[in-house]
Amino acid sequence: QVQLVESGGGLVQAGGSLRLSCAASGRTFSNYAMGWFRQPPGKEREFVTAISRSGGSTYYADSVKGRFTISRDNAKNTVYLQMNSLKPEDTAVYYCAAARAYVDVTTTSRCDYWGQGTQVTVSS
Repeated sequence: QVQLVESGGGLVQAGGSLRLSCAASGRTFSNYAMGWFRQPPGKEREFVTAISRSGGSTYYADSVKGRFTISRDNAKNTVYLQMNSLKPEDTAVYYCAAARAYVDVTTTSRCDYWGQGTQVTVSS
């Protein structure tokens, strides 16, 4: 089992920045690719970004490319999501997820473990 706990959410004005963290415990963190998803109010959960086990590869949804940056620190068992130039449409509950395979962590149904989520609200 892998336990994931997100933090860092909050209320921010449009154009502002937030940094989310996801702390992992349980099995070896570096054995898992990590991803961030979000669920806007009344909508389905959607993929945001993913990072490979070593951190050498990253992938972003078009909607966040150039504004969001994913990173990980395997020594601290933590994955981060730096969010800049935030827009009201970025408002959502943000979840981190883990999967053995990098390709799987881009798909909701293929992730093995999920955090409880953290709310991000961007005001206009």
